Amino acid sequence: MPQPDFNDFSLLYPTAETRRAHFAREDVPRIDDFTLEELGLPEILPLKNSRLSEFMTTDPVVISYRQQVFADLLAHEEIGKTLGKLIPVLFDIMELRRLEDDNGDTSDYLSSMTEIELYISSIDILYKGLCGKEYDSVAFRRLSSYIAELVESDYYAELNQRLAELTNRVREIKSVTIGVNLDSQLRPRDAGVLSINPEYFRSGDTLHKILRLNFKEDQYTCIANLTPFGKKQSENQKTALSLAFNSAINEVYRQSLRSWKKIVQTYVLENTDFLLGLLPEFELLVKGTNLMRALQIKGNKITIPEIRPVSERVFRATAIYNPEVALKIDDPIVTNDLIFDEKATIYVLTGPNRGGKSVITCACGLTQAMAQLGLFVPAEKAVLSPVDGIFTHFPTGADDTIDKGRLGEECARLGEILDEITENSLVLLDESLSSTGSFEASYIAAEVLSGLSRVGCHCIFATHLHELAAQIDNINARVSAEGGAPIDTLVAGIEARGRRSFQIIRAKPDGKSYARDIAEKYGLTYESIVKKIKQD
Repeated sequence: MPQPDFNDFSLLYPTAETRRAHFAREDVPRIDDFTLEELGLPEILPLKNSRLSEFMTTDPVVISYRQQVFADLLAHEEIGKTLGKLIPVLFDIMELRRLEDDNGDTSDYLSSMTEIELYISSIDILYKGLCGKEYDSVAFRRLSSYIAELVESDYYAELNQRLAELTNRVREIKSVTIGVNLDSQLRPRDAGVLSINPEYFRSGDTLHKILRLNFKEDQYTCIANLTPFGKKQSENQKTALSLAFNSAINEVYRQSLRSWKKIVQTYVLENTDFLLGLLPEFELLVKGTNLMRALQIKGNKITIPEIRPVSERVFRATAIYNPEVALKIDDPIVTNDLIFDEKATIYVLTGPNRGGKSVITCACGLTQAMAQLGLFVPAEKAVLSPVDGIFTHFPTGADDTIDKGRLGEECARLGEILDEITENSLVLLDESLSSTGSFEASYIAAEVLSGLSRVGCHCIFATHLHELAAQIDNINARVSAEGGAPIDTLVAGIEARGRRSFQIIRAKPDGKSYARDIAEKYGLTYESIVKKIKQD
């Protein structure tokens, strides 16, 4: 039966050309696994058999196509359940093929039958779960149409019928009669299958004869037990015995099953390969949908971002939040607006420790990464352009002390980032240069910011260096004359007595007010200290 050409079908790429471009890495941004780990994405979107970086794209057409697919998955919960049932079956097929390759036996007809059974099972799962429903996405409309055409064809019906006939014959096997030739010393010389029987053999002990009320010996009655299978045998012995029996049964059924190998090689293998090729896509779609649904269940908003061309360099997010944090806390998460515009392509973000600087910095990167996977993003509204790379420079975990070795390492990493970025990149710096004193750190940071400004990329520099934030006007004056992009400041808010608000506002920092609030919280103001002294 002629089959539709589905060699180029994909749930993630709308055309053969976009798929080819992706695997040729023409639309793949520089977002590596280390960066995604620093942002925390693999923790909330874990893949067992693929890497998230493999699916990142800069193509707005591809992103839009995926958004429609994810929209259908969220609208039709049955799709996710169907793919969840399908994935283990496809892994069974992969494992079966692996075992066949390891054994090097291309004439294993029983394995061929098992693969056909698994293939039919996978098609039936898709047919029951997907077909007969209305979808908005081109991908699921096309896939369900293909599966329906396949299942409703005469060829598929014949495949099921012939498989049922042959499997019934094989499943009827209950025992085999083995003949063993002995030498003059009664040692086994060779052995073979004498017959394949539709009944189990029976033990010849007296109890069984009484229970059957039959004392007659026949061909199914055992007159002497061999060592029971599975007892006092090593794993190698068990495997060898199993292989011997399978080989013998394969030999007996070779002629009647020979046609199956041809069917597997032509029809079933092609269609099974089609499904196996989609397995990484199935996993991303299921896990991505689970993430988005988990955010919704906890009362958090997600939105389909409007995707603009890369050249427009847009990032406007309303009520953005960090999805990793949102999934961990029970209280409603604090949201913030984050906009890169003509007045600020780079932000210096200051504020108290544990005031939300790192959280919003990661939220920016996670929103960008999720958008370029085709997912909905953690915000109320978002308009984004894809970036050609996300680059992170986060704390390494060492103490914030003056350490020449660590400072050198930090500077080297910053230098590598500056070598890679373009104006279409996103750079996220969190407490960079914290390994040295504030004077040295502020000087180096000002130089780095000046360089980033000349590149013109989007950047958030979350820092404890309030001195750096105070220099922004001077840095802008320096770079604007040379065509540099504008730098602005964000502030992590703090309420009375040092209480963190986790609100990020676009304002000039006031380091003294933070210090005053923190000092008041811990009773370290001059007034508090004097009061304690008088009480003592």
